[in-house]
Amino acid sequence: MALLSRALLVLLAVACATEISAAQDAAQRAYFRAVAGFFQVPEGEIAILGHGGEIPAEEIPVVLFMARRGGVSAEAVVALRESGRGWPELAQRFGVGANSLHVPLSDPASSGAMTPLYERFAATPVAQWPALRLEGAEIVALVNVRVLAQALGVAPDQVMRRTGTVPTFVELYATFLR
Repeated sequence: MALLSRALLVLLAVACATEISAAQDAAQRAYFRAVAGFFQVPEGEIAILGHGGEIPAEEIPVVLFMARRGGVSAEAVVALRESGRGWPELAQRFGVGANSLHVPLSDPASSGAMTPLYERFAATPVAQWPALRLEGAEIVALVNVRVLAQALGVAPDQVMRRTGTVPTFVELYATFLR
């Protein structure tokens, strides 16, 4: 009887893990569709960039943003990223300053987990924003807020307010779709 109970528990655990994995895959596919729409690239290109490499799904929009701003291919950005370059270094290399990453908010108090960054923006004259150094996570967040707000058709404040409430922007996008 104990053996049968254990076997049922193992089967239940495997079934739950499979269901969770399927939900995560569906969320990532939806996220990639949103990213493809924002950057007006084929979904297949997003899937290629997002599979098999060391670049997390939520960094794919940053790859495309940097590539567009820097006038290079997405593959070149991926190669630099996979060689160990951080987003701050790549932003500097491609001339992507805080001024081009900044997402205007109607209410800066709605900046959620990004409040310290928006306090830095507020304390810095706009003319000095290009020299404002951002952390990698801040760059990833700003690009994702821009992409998700447009994809969802909502104000950036709504997305920004919810940053940090889930572990990834893929999951954040999925919560908006529910």
